[in-house]
Amino acid sequence: MVSVLILEEYTVKILIQVIVSFFVFIVDVVYGDRSYARFYVLETIARVPYFSYLSVLHLYETLGFWRRADLLKVHFAEAWNELHHLLIMESQGGNRYWGDRFLAQHVAVAYYWVVVLLYMLSPRYAYYLMELIEDHAYHTYDDYLKTHGEELKTQPAPQVAIDYYRDGDLYMFEEVQTATGGKFRHPQVNNLYDVFINIREDECAHVKTMEALQEPDARQSFYSPHTVFMAAKALPIDGEV
Repeated sequence: MVSVLILEEYTVKILIQVIVSFFVFIVDVVYGDRSYARFYVLETIARVPYFSYLSVLHLYETLGFWRRADLLKVHFAEAWNELHHLLIMESQGGNRYWGDRFLAQHVAVAYYWVVVLLYMLSPRYAYYLMELIEDHAYHTYDDYLKTHGEELKTQPAPQVAIDYYRDGDLYMFEEVQTATGGKFRHPQVNNLYDVFINIREDECAHVKTMEALQEPDARQSFYSPHTVFMAAKALPIDGEV
């Protein structure tokens, strides 16, 4: 019985890997070196699973099946994070052409319903799907930084990035940092290179969150960063009674 379950899990994961690899191949072929259009399409689509998770969790909450505020908080913060990635790409002209907007928006609508169904059937596989996508995003931005780093250092950071990463209300940005133990990353945003570094590190944070949420007891043991932070503040200092 155990071996059958392992085989089933292996088969499903291979299928998910094939689907993601096919999608990545298509995007790479269509967009080639049109980097900002490619990033715009990827960011439009990449935030959709968080909408799907939130929709299903709100449905469960409404029906009284299950309530956990921490997952809702973190998934909303992740969607907010991806929104700002999208706004940054738009500020760089990634959404200039109608065809790119049409493709991204229509794929996003279809993708939303696919992930809703998958999340209702198996949250673990839905999180695994997103882990692969966010991991691809991390490597995509990492490769872009290696190729265009010096050029990016000469360009100013868009205001939307400055407001999100440095000068605005940082609560939502901190809520995506689930693997830091309540020690939040507050990066510099001096130029476009810094912005892409921050986006890349955001994608890494999403990967770690998706990995954590695949643990068998994740629905009971997972807490948002600020929940962890407030719990740490409440702990007594060594030597105090």
